[in-house]
Amino acid sequence: MEEWKEYKANDFCLKVTDGTHDSPKPKANGEHYLITSKHLKSGRIDFTSAYKISEEDYQKVIERSKVEKFDILFSMIGTIGNIYRESSDDIEYAVKNMAIFKCGGDSVKSSWLYYWLQSPKAKEYINSRLTGSTQGYLTLETLRNFPIDFPSFQTAKKIVSLLSSFDDKIEVNKKINSNLEEQAKALFKSWFIDFEPFKDGKFIDSELGMIPEGWKVTTIGDVTENIKEKVGNRNDIKVLSPITSGQLVLSEDYFSKQVFSNSIAKYIVVNHNDFAYNPARINIGSIGMNEFEFDGCVSPVYVVFRCQTGYEYFFDLYRRTSYFIEEVKKRAIGGVRQTLSYKDLSLIQLIYPPKKVVDAFNFIFIGFIQEIHSNDVSNKKLEAIRDTLLPKLMSGEIEVK
Repeated sequence: MEEWKEYKANDFCLKVTDGTHDSPKPKANGEHYLITSKHLKSGRIDFTSAYKISEEDYQKVIERSKVEKFDILFSMIGTIGNIYRESSDDIEYAVKNMAIFKCGGDSVKSSWLYYWLQSPKAKEYINSRLTGSTQGYLTLETLRNFPIDFPSFQTAKKIVSLLSSFDDKIEVNKKINSNLEEQAKALFKSWFIDFEPFKDGKFIDSELGMIPEGWKVTTIGDVTENIKEKVGNRNDIKVLSPITSGQLVLSEDYFSKQVFSNSIAKYIVVNHNDFAYNPARINIGSIGMNEFEFDGCVSPVYVVFRCQTGYEYFFDLYRRTSYFIEEVKKRAIGGVRQTLSYKDLSLIQLIYPPKKVVDAFNFIFIGFIQEIHSNDVSNKKLEAIRDTLLPKLMSGEIEVK
């Protein structure tokens, strides 16, 4: 086997620095996002919860720590070790309190470092150097001394090419799913907002405008049921959390530490296809449907409700419409932490289609769901293979022919 060399990150990279330590204020009409460690998730930047800053503040930040193509971002405070590799030339964000491994535009070095930071040896170094009791962090000096094993350039190129092939296919599947989701939204709009398939039929007047004959205007409270069933002594229930992306996720998988009580007896049961939301965060999207094939539960301060059978997909798409979002904002009460009870949610009006129309829509929509699910399953397999190969490749245990 060829000889591998060990480098310190400061020698391997062009430079190892960090983002601003200042706290630029949010700017409503700002053009540039401010990204912190909490926005690095699963190899991506989550812009949904980030705020924008002024052009003046942006220029101040990037004067000290500008992110460029092929740089590696690394969360060094709080949740340690989340990584993002910047592959674009078009970078319109600034960073705060996170490390930047600057790779000088070298694609191979950048890719190698991206995978190396996920290797067992790198994780061991991270865990052995953590500082802080309440909130862990790594010092910039520690990161500059980060040990990096590196083979010949040609070997490194082969290894990152193989690992990247998995990530590229995973990314393609994600883009396909994103496109399918947009198609599903467009289909919903066509049927239930613009009424395009029903244009040739008779329309009647209603409180919300002209609607197809046989449809009705009702309220959410009239077509949903508030669920208050407690977990009690059941031991087959997993805790779910509504997040701002509009999903219910498994808390134990999504959060790095336990965010729920040790005893969940008083938690509310969320059956398959039930909806749950955080009353204090629904105005920013913390509502989701239980898409898992098992019962879950949420904190007793949350709200759980159930749609009429067959209308689950209809409501899952309806809650994403601008009309619903605006109605939620209008009815949420309070100052900084606005809340929306089920009682207030139930007053929101909606145009409600007949069951036969929803069944016809579901027949088409389920095709989208099945293809999305198939791509998700494929990605999990690809991720498993990649994660099995990564430590063996990054240590030289196996060679790429």
